[in-house]
Amino acid sequence: MDALTEITPTVWQLAFPVGHVYLVALPDDGYAAVDTGVPGSAPAVLDALARLGGRPEQLRQIVLTHSHIDHMGSAADLVAATGAQVLAGAPDAPYIRGSVTEPAPVLSPAERSLFERVMADFAAAGVPPLRPVEVDVELHDGDTLDGWPEPVRVLHVPGHTPGGIALHLPESRVLFPGDIIGTTPDGTRAVLGPGNVAREEAIASFRRLAALDAVDTVCVPHGVPLRTGTRDILAAATPETDWL
Repeated sequence: MDALTEITPTVWQLAFPVGHVYLVALPDDGYAAVDTGVPGSAPAVLDALARLGGRPEQLRQIVLTHSHIDHMGSAADLVAATGAQVLAGAPDAPYIRGSVTEPAPVLSPAERSLFERVMADFAAAGVPPLRPVEVDVELHDGDTLDGWPEPVRVLHVPGHTPGGIALHLPESRVLFPGDIIGTTPDGTRAVLGPGNVAREEAIASFRRLAALDAVDTVCVPHGVPLRTGTRDILAAATPETDWL
């Protein structure tokens, strides 16, 4: 059984070896998922939903922070099982729909070594092929999400992919940064997510997120969520030198 951890009274992390999923309780007895894990993860996500007391049809929204396989991987299966709406950044929507091939990341030697290990692990684990999925709502910078327990601001954070988004919840001081921000395994450092299509854009997006005022909790997709000392950790980050 995959680890399900309460991050706030309305947010839970479902931890995977690659690409965590976050479940958010909505006021109408529904739930939203932020990202979906690699292909084949849908049963674990639905099991986590059940452990929270939810039924499949209560998954109302799937918010994809970007188009990569470890984030959109199980979206099609979850839509088929739940009828949830899919929301994603407008520039990434064609990649998620499968109508356009997404651009390849520009990899440093350190990133290439990491990606080769990850892909070998996917092959060894028998990860199914990626299935495209329709994007019901295309999101842009400054949009807000409907139906959440508090105002949610959408931030366009390009660089990792052209249409990556972050979600900022100022009232609860929570940030979902997508792959712009990751953490080290011990959770003591914030790092630039590897595998960016435009590194300088990704660094600028990292700096934009790190400068947000109302952030105490950062729900990273890779690594350990930042929950204590977050401001100091973000201020000490050096994304310009990560993965070189």
